[in-house]
Amino acid sequence: MPELPEVETTRRGIAPYLENTSVATFEVRQPRLRWPIDPAIKNRIEGQPVEQVTRRGKYLLLQFANGTLLVHLGMSGSLRVLTSGTAPGKHDHVDIGLENGHCIRYTDPRRFGAMVWSEHPVQDHKLLASLGPEPLSEAFDDGYLFQHSRGRRGPVKSFIMDSHIVVGVGNIYANEALFKAGIDPRRAAGRISRQRMTRLVQCIREVLGAAIEQGGTTLKDFVGGDGKPGYFKQELAVYGRAGMPCSRCQRPLKEVQLAKRSTVFCSHCQR
Repeated sequence: MPELPEVETTRRGIAPYLENTSVATFEVRQPRLRWPIDPAIKNRIEGQPVEQVTRRGKYLLLQFANGTLLVHLGMSGSLRVLTSGTAPGKHDHVDIGLENGHCIRYTDPRRFGAMVWSEHPVQDHKLLASLGPEPLSEAFDDGYLFQHSRGRRGPVKSFIMDSHIVVGVGNIYANEALFKAGIDPRRAAGRISRQRMTRLVQCIREVLGAAIEQGGTTLKDFVGGDGKPGYFKQELAVYGRAGMPCSRCQRPLKEVQLAKRSTVFCSHCQR
């Protein structure tokens, strides 16, 4: 599933082609995604310039003067920049044709993604209103995370993956950040000291920042807006490496299931 770094990579890839360019056509070949695509979107965006392409959590926001198109990539979705008129493939469900001759094509084999229109302030939309702060923003700091962790008995990994606490720390990046911080993912969030929480915030920022700079993590179907895969997978320290030697102590990495998600860690280096 594309996580925050993959979505941010996509945003950076498509924004130069979309911003300050008008939508010429909005062609929907398959409207049945997570929620059916509203056919009224076509009339709302055709002929309208895209003012800005932003991101909130894992949602891409195409902002127009008359509203915002929210795009979620689901589990297997991608957006690619193509030349208008490029023949579609089996899973190419939506084309946003632009007046500059390019096309933003939405591909999604599993169809768990979404395209939703909002005429109201987008931050108030029900899909975004309850989200926690962005992990790379000033609002996400050790004081915030420490305060919200008090009294929490659940595993710290589940805590930092809760989008109501902080957005975009998906399974891969939670594994990596906790290893980097030296924190056992099974430890209760409420039992982690302020000092260690400061370190965890720093590591979450570093892991996500590095992944964004390298174009996201190459997993299965993900590609960026330019059609090129990400490269962060080359530097994963624990995720997908169960049974392999820890890069620090050389002991075998362990794997457990937390909230039905694969969790890999070093029982010696992470306490």
